[in-house]
Amino acid sequence: CVFALGCNIQIVGLHPFGVVMNPPCAKCNKTVYPVEKLNCLDKIWHKACFRCTECSLKLTMATYKGYNKMPYCRTHYPTTSFTQVADSVQSQAAKQSQNLASNLDYKSQHQASLGHYTQTADTVASVHATTVQKQSSGAGYRTAPSADSGHSRRPAYRQPDPAPEPDRYYREPEPEPEPQPAVSSGPRYVAVYEYTATDDDEVSFNEGDNIVNVEIIDDGWMTGTVERTGETGMLPSNYVELA
Repeated sequence: CVFALGCNIQIVGLHPFGVVMNPPCAKCNKTVYPVEKLNCLDKIWHKACFRCTECSLKLTMATYKGYNKMPYCRTHYPTTSFTQVADSVQSQAAKQSQNLASNLDYKSQHQASLGHYTQTADTVASVHATTVQKQSSGAGYRTAPSADSGHSRRPAYRQPDPAPEPDRYYREPEPEPEPQPAVSSGPRYVAVYEYTATDDDEVSFNEGDNIVNVEIIDDGWMTGTVERTGETGMLPSNYVELA
């Protein structure tokens, strides 16, 4: 039975325990039917009314970002900004005291480190002894010639490195393994009605097509892959049933 109450609320049938009514859209306040229903941000929307609050860009479950239970696109999503606060007199005085204390600490540590070392100047005698030691070591090195220094030595003959042998056996490259088809997981559904996609994120299917890799979004929509075409997207859950 269908009745009209004189407003935007339409009664679609009678329930044994009362009247069942389709909820209104959160954007246009018109009746939302199950085929065009989108449940998101604790509200009911028409799929065509689910748009960015700022620029009215059409959104989907994969592209929206919620803020205060309102949909936004990624460009106009509100972000929190920080306010720069000027330093007060007390904070500036605290910073100056901290810098002064750190400088005094550095000077005291530097003076303490200098106390561990004793600066000594090289005397004339030490410089002369070092020079004589270097000259004597150089003279000893020069006065020790080899036994056959008077004869010219012929350089030793070095045989050239053998050329690498060519590969006698040619091996053909092994064929790459063919990619294995994707294995479906989860329950399988079968289409009981034909459906034509109305948006880019939906998939079309014929009656009797198998739907795999199903993920339930809400009580009216789900995502899945049409096994016949291999396309993946959103589809109404009341058009399919468990296989």
